[in-house]
Amino acid sequence: MSVCGAAGCRLIQSRSAVRRILQQNRTVCSKTTVSAESIREKLQVFTGGSVELQKQQQSGIAVLTVNNPARMNAFSGSMMLELEQRVCELETWTEGKAVIVHGAAGAFCSGSDLNAVRAIANPHDGMKMCRLPLISVALVEGRALGGGAELTTACDFRLMTSDGVIQFVHKHMGLVPGWGGAARLVRIVGSQNALKLLSGAKKVDPDFGKQIGLVDEVLHCSSGEGNALAHAEQWLSQFIKGPAPVIQAVKKVVISGRELSLDEALQTERSVFGTVWGGPANLEALALKPKHK
Repeated sequence: MSVCGAAGCRLIQSRSAVRRILQQNRTVCSKTTVSAESIREKLQVFTGGSVELQKQQQSGIAVLTVNNPARMNAFSGSMMLELEQRVCELETWTEGKAVIVHGAAGAFCSGSDLNAVRAIANPHDGMKMCRLPLISVALVEGRALGGGAELTTACDFRLMTSDGVIQFVHKHMGLVPGWGGAARLVRIVGSQNALKLLSGAKKVDPDFGKQIGLVDEVLHCSSGEGNALAHAEQWLSQFIKGPAPVIQAVKKVVISGRELSLDEALQTERSVFGTVWGGPANLEALALKPKHK
């Protein structure tokens, strides 16, 4: 079952999946408002694991680690709450350029702890996660299953080690992706390939992933070697050269072009342009190239 997804994202206002759950929701069956505090209390009951965040100030790269090896890095309830906190930290990181999401102990993520899901889930719980204004990379070591597979689609890029596997196993549990994973998958690989992956629960290895456009790069290492993160950072460096405000502005205009109508995207692009025009990076570039003044 999915841990987090992204749908109906409002530009710049990135929110975590859990934050959306914690909003008050009116269910159709009971017609009562679900208390955000009661949902938080339910999540806290299901403990175990952690979500760790390391921010590298010099490079502007953050590393978000899903750490619950005993359950193949499945999200527990307490981890869902930690994820909210970590995303909030990244939202306000002005020096940030990118974030790498990976799992501990050579595995990516197997989704969410079904015990926690049973405690909070109903058909109207909108567990939705919007993208951060940072370039995001899913580093798939080992297996990304179910909600873990959905989590990879919430990132801008997907890197795999030579032994990595992505598999949308929802069908085997009598489910479909519930929080945006299917919609994002269609955008990434097209409707035909998405149908094959979901209806066939087909395993995606690195070669097949590159063939259909789900995987951006296959790293020349395996999950057990311990150097996948360094390889991912090296690959990512080509896209984050320059000041953080400019990298974040680039990400924002790309999101607007993808998520908004043409008129709204054009308006947002002009607005974002205004935030960097005349800024330090712009002035420095103009000073170095007088012919462009």
